[in-house]
Amino acid sequence: MRARRLLGLGAVASLLMGLVACSTPSPEAPSPTPVLDADAPVVAFYGDSYTRGTGASSPEKRWSTVVSAERGWREINRSENGLGFVNRRASMGPGLDDIPALIIDDDPDIVFVTMGLNDNFSYDRAPDEIHTAIDSDLDRLRDGLPDARIIVVEPFWYTDDRPASVDVIAGWVEAAAERIDADHIDGASHWLDGHYADSSDSWMASDGLHPNDTGYAYMAERMDAALCALDPPL
Repeated sequence: MRARRLLGLGAVASLLMGLVACSTPSPEAPSPTPVLDADAPVVAFYGDSYTRGTGASSPEKRWSTVVSAERGWREINRSENGLGFVNRRASMGPGLDDIPALIIDDDPDIVFVTMGLNDNFSYDRAPDEIHTAIDSDLDRLRDGLPDARIIVVEPFWYTDDRPASVDVIAGWVEAAAERIDADHIDGASHWLDGHYADSSDSWMASDGLHPNDTGYAYMAERMDAALCALDPPL
């Protein structure tokens, strides 16, 4: 693994930025744009359109980039529209047909896994394949990145209509996270409750499927709070 894991001065500075992110902010304090040190922690994101930031006005507005900027992380976002543990895997083009392998090659310090939403659309025909793929992906990431901290997030959701498969897949994801000794963040499938496309206070983009800037900002707030609640905080 990289020499930066020895916590040189640059890594210590990045750690302090993370601790600041988990402290109570002063309302008078400005929000400076972080300047990344050469030894800044590298953080890979493995997810779908909700982590890619589809629906946001710019990539800087997506939750992963907001959280990374607050903590001084160097973000590698390998999320893809429509991607699931099974969904769209066979149709990804060359170079994207094995994203876990790409993430292992990235050699990150931290990995976020935010997959599973799109697998609900394959659940009726392929439940066993989904369960197997969840275990396989997380096993590969742990085996390939034994020193990385892995954060597995309950799959996001996008509508008041909530099929039973949402909780089934979320349970499989949580069990796999526990088995590989990863951190798990639960409740994320409810973060946008009350603000879906048919709500009078919608936080969804014009496509009705993805969050807008307001939705992503709220997701970043919830993710920040969840990361601060981990042991140890992140």
